[in-house]
Amino acid sequence: MSGTSADGIDVAFVHIGPQKDRLKIELIAHESSPYSKTLRTAVLAAMDARSISAAELARLNWRLGIAYAEAVRKTWDLHPCKLDLIGCHGQTIYHQGKPALYAGKKFSCTWQLGEAALIAATMRLPVVSNFRPADMAAGGQAAPLVPLLDFVWFSDTKRARVLQNIGGIANLTLVPPSSGIDKLLAFDTGPGNMVIDALTEQQFHRPFDQNGRIAARGRVLGKVVDRVLQQSFFQARPPKSAGREEFGAAFTSSFLRACKKAGGSSEDAVATATALTAQSIALAFERFVRPSLSRSAPVDYIVSGGGAKNPVLMRMLRERLGPFGCTLHDSTALGLPVEAKEAAAFALLAYYTWHRKPANVPSATGAKHLAILGQITYA
Repeated sequence: MSGTSADGIDVAFVHIGPQKDRLKIELIAHESSPYSKTLRTAVLAAMDARSISAAELARLNWRLGIAYAEAVRKTWDLHPCKLDLIGCHGQTIYHQGKPALYAGKKFSCTWQLGEAALIAATMRLPVVSNFRPADMAAGGQAAPLVPLLDFVWFSDTKRARVLQNIGGIANLTLVPPSSGIDKLLAFDTGPGNMVIDALTEQQFHRPFDQNGRIAARGRVLGKVVDRVLQQSFFQARPPKSAGREEFGAAFTSSFLRACKKAGGSSEDAVATATALTAQSIALAFERFVRPSLSRSAPVDYIVSGGGAKNPVLMRMLRERLGPFGCTLHDSTALGLPVEAKEAAAFALLAYYTWHRKPANVPSATGAKHLAILGQITYA
């Protein structure tokens, strides 16, 4: 898995197999491989490009295939085991969840790069890739796709659980107690680390705000956060999805200008971006999740992704979500390390594809029907 933060590749080795009336999933090993500076620059340039050549896109597709194969090989060298199948999400360079007019027709579209044929040939294993288009073709927004893992791994008979991933974009899944997968609610809540990382890189020449140290030195500009939360994305009801198209370079530039206009420093801008992530998550829970739960029911709020490692962000989340009866954990405490969760999710999706089983969750994506996701490239 490589996400919208475009910081590198997470690899998870997962054993999946039937056990009585459900699947058993076991995490065997996981490793992270950061992108080189030149590759990350190329990925970010393609994501935010107003125009880019076909040659650049073709080269990036193949270069990412090399990077994915190298990341799997590195993990295999460190953790030798028998591998049967690779699931590769690819690097999203464009995601348009809602139909828009182009060349006389309205449609949605999504595109993930990373040449699967190269990965299959290098590793001599079949590869499942291109997971999102089948859900989009079924009328969905092709995101989020992680709810299948959220249900299989984290469902509980007595407790409501919210699985909050904070990568570049933040997304949540509500798994009500003793429910079927058709009762899940899942959607993108807004920016996760994306705006924080961009401001930290622009203003401090660091790739991310390690341990929230910069945010801790700043003050939150509350009026800036309040104005941003009035934007249409945060007001819209699920299903909804987002990416750099909504919260990338243009949004970050506008956000920084607003912080400066309010008299804020660079540290204040990072603190305010951190608060925006926390408050947008809490707002999404209050508006769209809490009404479907019993007011007295305890809620396990389980956080994964890079944001789970930011203590300032986690403190803000506890302050915002605590009054709603939410107890915050990170997914590591429930057996799935925060950095491995999304990679494990695409292992599970690949398993479903291989066995010709639908893996989208229409209640999460808005699809009109179930769909078998992904395409198989044989070695």
